[in-house]
Amino acid sequence: MAIYYTIITVFIILLFNELWWRFKKPNDEISRKAVHIIVGCFVAFWPFYLSWLDIQLLGIAFFITVYISKHLNIFKAIHSVQRPTWGELFFAISVTSVAFITHDKLVYMTAILSMGLADGLAAIFGSYFGSGTNYRIFGSTKSVVGSLTFLVVIIGLLDNYRLHVIHPAPAVIYLLLAVIAMILENVSVLGLDNLAVPLLIAIWLR
Repeated sequence: MAIYYTIITVFIILLFNELWWRFKKPNDEISRKAVHIIVGCFVAFWPFYLSWLDIQLLGIAFFITVYISKHLNIFKAIHSVQRPTWGELFFAISVTSVAFITHDKLVYMTAILSMGLADGLAAIFGSYFGSGTNYRIFGSTKSVVGSLTFLVVIIGLLDNYRLHVIHPAPAVIYLLLAVIAMILENVSVLGLDNLAVPLLIAIWLR
């Protein structure tokens, strides 16, 4: 039954975000990243009550749903950003891919939160506070504020992981991983960071 409740919960999140976007007219990027954070944090805890097979199948179903929605423009809020991006689809691929890479619950949680939480907060803080620190890279607009937010959140996630493993690597290794993840997030185009960063974290930590 857990898998059915999970599907219903994701649908409710998408529906409420769609209604919020239609009637409250928030900033498109904020609307997308709000659902990005909520769904990402929700998905990160799936291994604690779902089987790995359930997660893999849900990820595939999530990909199909987002693909159909993107082409039929059903959930307009998550597709409303003006720049070209396939981030939502890469998000869905990450859910399944990370579940194939690792069956360690803490590794999975850290990898998915690096996408859902770090990337989402970086976009929001960058939008609100980073307009004066913008820079361009590979045709995309980034901000120093957003990048630093991403780095700080990733460091926090990796520190949480380090504190919960029996034989952690030296702290400098996790710091190096956080910096590489930030660089990867900066240079990824078309939303590819939603796949690249979680895979990097999962492969490094497994």
